[in-house]
This record gives sequence, C-alpha cells and structure tokens, in this order.
Amino acid sequence: KEKLKMIKLALKDWHTAHTQNLPSRIEYLKGQLSALDQKGEEENLSEAKLVELHGVTSDIHSLSRLNASIC
Repeated sequence: KEKLKMIKLALKDWHTAHTQNLPSRIEYLKGQLSALDQKGEEENLSEAKLVELHGVTSDIHSLSRLNASIC
C-alpha cells in the first residue's frame, strides 16, 4: 500500500512537471519557428536547420494537443 502511494506521488510530480507552463513553452517554440522561417526567407536553410524546423513544428503540435486535452 505504501509503495502504491509512492508511485502515485511520483506520477503526480512527473505530470505536474511535464504539463506546467505549456502555453509559455508553446509560445517559446513559436518564436523559434518564426526565427527559422525568417532565416529561411533570407537564405536556404541547411539540412540541420530543416531538421530543427521540423522538430519545432512537431513539438508545437504535440504540446498544443496536450494543452487542449488538459483544458
């Protein structure tokens, strides 16, 4: 029974840490996306920057879905 309480507490702490400030994390990623878009308009993006762009887009999508499911 004590072990279950400890697991529940750890899960609650993990959930709080991973869902805290989702809107600000999304806004930060949108800023990164905007910067990459701007750079892409000025010059061709390197392969690494394209990978970063796709990663940021994916992260925004994932966090937005998570935020919507919580609200």
